[in-house]
Amino acid sequence: MQVLQAVALMATTITAGLVAGLMAAFAYAVMPGLAQTGERVFVATMQRINVAIVNAWFMIIFLGTLVFGIVAAITHMRAGTWPVAWWTIIGLGFYVGALIVTGTVNVPLNKQLDDAGMPDDLTQVAVARNRFEARWVRWNVVRTVLHLAAFGCFAWALVRHGQLT
Repeated sequence: MQVLQAVALMATTITAGLVAGLMAAFAYAVMPGLAQTGERVFVATMQRINVAIVNAWFMIIFLGTLVFGIVAAITHMRAGTWPVAWWTIIGLGFYVGALIVTGTVNVPLNKQLDDAGMPDDLTQVAVARNRFEARWVRWNVVRTVLHLAAFGCFAWALVRHGQLT
């Protein structure tokens, strides 16, 4: 049981860290870099990123955090190691909050941008970008903070696991 607890907790911490890092990279590098480009480059690049990011590796990491976290929480609850279970549950709460932001704001904005296509009219491209950019960036910062909070909770749960075993 302790091996499963440790493996699940390590896996959720690692995958949560990878997701938090990805979201943070968009916040401090990708989007500020794209902000300096023209409308066509911005829209075309984001459309390509939206396609490229939906791959097996990303989905395993993105959804794996949730699965591994649930396994870690349940195994620690069953073992009665509540300090670890609570930090894992709190981390899952932050992670689910980030998933909600992603699913209700960022993904619909991505779809809206993808559906705009690449019109020939530069004014239409500018409109698509304007509908997307500021809101997407603002909510990406929110989900980045939530992912970082989740990662911190999972890391602390891992520390507590080590102290209790």
